[in-house]
Amino acid sequence: MTNPLAQLEPFPEPPALILEYIAERSADESVVDGPAPWDLRALPAELIAPMPAWLDSVCRWLNWTYAWQPQDVIPPCWAKHEGLGYEIAALAFARTDAYADAGSTVIWHEQYDRFLARMNKALGKAGDECRVGRHEDRPARFQLAAWPAQADGGREEAEPAERAEEMAQ
Repeated sequence: MTNPLAQLEPFPEPPALILEYIAERSADESVVDGPAPWDLRALPAELIAPMPAWLDSVCRWLNWTYAWQPQDVIPPCWAKHEGLGYEIAALAFARTDAYADAGSTVIWHEQYDRFLARMNKALGKAGDECRVGRHEDRPARFQLAAWPAQADGGREEAEPAERAEEMAQ
């Protein structure tokens, strides 16, 4: 009789560069004071470069291991859905930490369920198309075009209270 657990694939290992960064960041006498590795847009270019391939392998592993229902499938266009990259990175790093302790592993699975709920809420009906390889950009009515343009310096043209009054009229 063959061992049914022999077919289980291991979780994808983070890129060596990221592992080195994490080790340097967590050393007792660390001089590295950079962002957390799951804060994707805050990472320098050399650290962000290997992340898409690793996160894609994490998505494939999660789909293969856990996605038994269509709504559990992370779509192949996950990187085109801005927030999913952050969510997947945080989930992947949390899993690495969680598997050091059985109780934390159970909590990670609860986090995974919450991730799926947030992902499905964010994708909405478009998620069905994305999951079968027919990604479309954010629908026009959800393009946030109603927001006023920002003036130089990154400040909005109207203060939030003024904008709320304008919208109420």
